[in-house]
Amino acid sequence: MSTSPKNFEIILVDVQKELCKNWETAFNDFDGVKIHHGYFQEVKEYDCLVSPANSFGLMDGGIDLAIRNYFGMRVQYNVRKLIEKEFYGEQPVGTSMIVDTEDEEHPFLAHTPTMRVPMDISKTDNVYNAMFAMLRAVSNFNKTNKFTINKVLCPGFGTATGRVPFKEAARQMSVALKNFKNPTTNMSWRNLQIRNSEILGKKDSK
Repeated sequence: MSTSPKNFEIILVDVQKELCKNWETAFNDFDGVKIHHGYFQEVKEYDCLVSPANSFGLMDGGIDLAIRNYFGMRVQYNVRKLIEKEFYGEQPVGTSMIVDTEDEEHPFLAHTPTMRVPMDISKTDNVYNAMFAMLRAVSNFNKTNKFTINKVLCPGFGTATGRVPFKEAARQMSVALKNFKNPTTNMSWRNLQIRNSEILGKKDSK
């Protein structure tokens, strides 16, 4: 089974050592995935930075604030403008959009809500939905644009305000990558129930 991302490299980045250790385990069987323990500002080469966001594009806390400080207020303006245009003011969890950062070295931001507003998402599959949406958005962008995204820098989803345990966040992110790379062709309900149980981290009942 091929295990590399379809047409771009993924660099997982986070300052939390425990999360990085869980990523190492969860993504052990995947090629094309690297892990950087540290700040995203330390990574010099990438085309697209992922923003684990809220649905309204307010970048005033956590890593979103760090992203806004790095690129400037213009990036929040571009995010909110696109949310208003494409999503009528509220970008749902399970979607991701590619936004222009106006930075020559790192030209794109994948704005990817993990929650509608700051809240505990530890009992949800929001991390899976966000990761899958981001992968889909980058892949679809590359299909239709002359300038392709080759390196994606992705922080952890839901592990700060969202209170998702590191192990669970890593698991949901890796399942999303597996399903993205291997779309199901078996549309029987039995198979789809098994897939859903895996996403939710539950053993499928016989």
